[in-house]
Amino acid sequence: MAVLNEEQEMLRDMAREWATNESPVAAFRKVRASGAPEAFDREAYTAMAQMGWAGIVVPEAHGGSDFGWLSAGLVVEELGKTLTASPLVATTLAATAIVLGGSEEQKAKWLPKLASGETIGTLAIDEGPHHNPAKIAASVSGGKLSGTKAFVHEAHSTDLFVVAAADGLYLVENGDGVALSTRKLTDQRSHAEVTFDGAAADKLAGGGDSLLDDVLDRARILTACEMLGMAQAVFDTTLEYLKQRVQFNQVLATFQALQHRMADLFGDLAMMRSAVEGGLQALDSGFGIPRAAAIAKSEANRVLHTMSREGIQLHGGIGMTDEYDIGFYLKRARVLEASWGNTSYLRDRFARIGGY
Repeated sequence: MAVLNEEQEMLRDMAREWATNESPVAAFRKVRASGAPEAFDREAYTAMAQMGWAGIVVPEAHGGSDFGWLSAGLVVEELGKTLTASPLVATTLAATAIVLGGSEEQKAKWLPKLASGETIGTLAIDEGPHHNPAKIAASVSGGKLSGTKAFVHEAHSTDLFVVAAADGLYLVENGDGVALSTRKLTDQRSHAEVTFDGAAADKLAGGGDSLLDDVLDRARILTACEMLGMAQAVFDTTLEYLKQRVQFNQVLATFQALQHRMADLFGDLAMMRSAVEGGLQALDSGFGIPRAAAIAKSEANRVLHTMSREGIQLHGGIGMTDEYDIGFYLKRARVLEASWGNTSYLRDRFARIGGY
């Protein structure tokens, strides 16, 4: 496990306590039941922003704490454990794009608003059913952007889109020239197809030719943090269930076959944590980020897929019912596995980075 300083330990503990007490899975059930397209609790997100979580990777000069990626990952992991529905990850990634590629004017305009929670941002990258940033057809002419983006996360609450066009990344405010079509995915969160038709666009001109890849690497690592929290929660919940459930007059945890399966999952979880924390440390050090991101997200995909499936299986038939929370993790897992690159895409990317 990563070695944390005292401030990071305090941040992690605060996030854990808040998520457990103020945003348990029951809170997600309420959000789901409301049927609101934005699919999150505004008051809860305001509380997160007031605690400084939306500005962890934003420079102090622009209203953030500049506390580093490991710190941001600690918060996202704890929120992942309780399936907290919020635009925190999406907004953090939008802010990151501006930090990496924005002009001083763009940074001064948007970063304080994103860090304070006043503005919600998200990335709008992919145009097809699978993640493929090499195929971007959206284009800009005369400062107006046109194109369609599929499955944009947190689109219904977004004030600012960071949009990938053929010639770079652009900032587009939600308003004239922007139309949303809701996409219902299995995790019951906010997703939409977003169509831009002559929307005013402001280019992120800094960051060089690698800006899109740099932003996506950060998206992969931060998403892997949420997945790590989910995997830990599934493991803990399943283990607790096996210790309580009695079958054939014996506690399930006493069956050796089930002990072996849980031992395998424990090993997988340790491997996943090592890969994800390695990605966060690469971001903070600035060294080896593309490789670390591919490893972190591909390992998160592998382990959470197995963990969520085994969690359902080890709960037996009741694991398939809505009464038990375990099924929510599997549904969210399948969406996150496809986000910013599935396992085959990331393995191919890792090979290409190595020149193979």
